[in-house]
Amino acid sequence: MIILTVLTTAASSVAAEDSTLVFLVRHAEKTDEGRDPELSEAGRQRAGELAHMLRDAGIRHIHSTDFIRSRDTAAPLADLLGLDVALYDWDDPGEFARSLVQMGQRHLVVGHSNTTTELVALLGGDPGTEIEHAGEYDRLYLLTIDSDGKVTSLLIRYGAPFSK
Repeated sequence: MIILTVLTTAASSVAAEDSTLVFLVRHAEKTDEGRDPELSEAGRQRAGELAHMLRDAGIRHIHSTDFIRSRDTAAPLADLLGLDVALYDWDDPGEFARSLVQMGQRHLVVGHSNTTTELVALLGGDPGTEIEHAGEYDRLYLLTIDSDGKVTSLLIRYGAPFSK
């Protein structure tokens, strides 16, 4: 956890005031494969770890798709920071990406295995490989978008590790 705190602090100090910082994650572990399941106990723990890790990152906006698992992943940080969770339309990622850049500031975006990497790419970052739908919940992307549109992306892992 110390490494992640140092990383978040470094990201906060490196980004200029006019830069946009976007943290992107897939929702945490869910109870089942239904259409709109809740988080499992492991998922609630991961959401809490995310909130603890990002509490000092200067996040001003939290965004989630309108699914229980995504909203509940965002909720601990929103509660900690006293912020509302804004719902975004995952069917129009291009418009959402443009709005994030236009808004500026610092954001947490909670999505899904298929939407998170797509949004990273739309923002100009490197999404890496596809997220393993069956159980990969530990990716955390940090994108810094400077005033000239230059994007720096960083992928780290948090919480319990992914195992195939």
